[in-house]
Amino acid sequence: MPPVRSLSAGLLLALLLAGEAGAQPARGSREQELEAVRLEIVRLQGRLDRLRDEAAGLAGQLERSRVELALQEQRLAEAEAARALADERLQRATAAVKAVEGEVAAVQRELRSRMFALYRLGRPGYLRLFLAARPGTDLLPALRQLRFFARRDGQLLARFTEARARLGFERDQLAEQERLAAAWVTREEERRRDLDAARERQRLLLAAAEREQRLLSGRADELAERERKLANFLDFLYGRSDPLASGRSIRDFRGLLERPVTGTVTVPFGPRRDRRYGTTTPHHGVEMSTAAGAEVRAVFAGRVAFAAPFEGYGPTVVLQHTGGVFTLYAGLSELRVARGDVVALHAPLGAAGERLYFEIRVDNRPEDPLSWIR
Repeated sequence: MPPVRSLSAGLLLALLLAGEAGAQPARGSREQELEAVRLEIVRLQGRLDRLRDEAAGLAGQLERSRVELALQEQRLAEAEAARALADERLQRATAAVKAVEGEVAAVQRELRSRMFALYRLGRPGYLRLFLAARPGTDLLPALRQLRFFARRDGQLLARFTEARARLGFERDQLAEQERLAAAWVTREEERRRDLDAARERQRLLLAAAEREQRLLSGRADELAERERKLANFLDFLYGRSDPLASGRSIRDFRGLLERPVTGTVTVPFGPRRDRRYGTTTPHHGVEMSTAAGAEVRAVFAGRVAFAAPFEGYGPTVVLQHTGGVFTLYAGLSELRVARGDVVALHAPLGAAGERLYFEIRVDNRPEDPLSWIR
């Protein structure tokens, strides 16, 4: 390789390496940022998929919306980071095209100068230098000069061809980076719209959650008031009731009583707490699902202390038993006893609706009915 060309190639290589070294920290930083964002997207997508399988109801929708919002924010961050990286690559590609264009122009000017000099030599070209030698003189110097000019111009032409090829390659790279940058700009706009839509969905869900919380709070207050009225009424019945004259105490049969209706306990004894909103309502009995019209029977012999509709419970029967125990049957669709009636064990009290509320009070204190029935 000739010294001039070797020196030119060495300088070009050194400049390219210096440019890469200067750009590397920023590019590495951008690429690391993009990789971190994409890892976070994978994590959030996995969490969102699990929530779609596990969570239900408005609370589940709210949690999913929070994760979806975070996911859309990360997707937007990915688009922004990728667009910034594409912009940087586009700038480097533009600079590379300009550098190669300058090199092509310089080689082209030098090649034009050589071609003009060759044109001035006429049709014989370089051969004219050889033919111009005086007869009898040594032709070797002229031959060497001819070889030098031919090799120099051939190398210049090769440089021009190589530079043109690199220019075509760099222009292709520039076009590709322009396409990628434009694609990420479009994707960023789409993800901004997706993020806005996710924020709007979350806003609507939060508004719905607030409405549901107010509704449940009001319902909890209503249930508490209903339980209070029922408790006061049973207090009244207990205070005015006369002890039954004879018969074995129902207390002797704790855990042995039959269920008042054929069915399944759907709501157990004890206060009910809504974990989503933190509301608590008293619940002094059990609720049983049953077939509509199923016969409701007395769990033990006793006297009817009350048989009429009660606010919030529907048709209700209260039996007084020996031993200071009351049983309550609420939610009936039909009553078949009246106040003052004395009923035997398993005597029909009425027909059930789709559910029956059953309560037992001992010395006017509610106890879990499941500890009395088998």
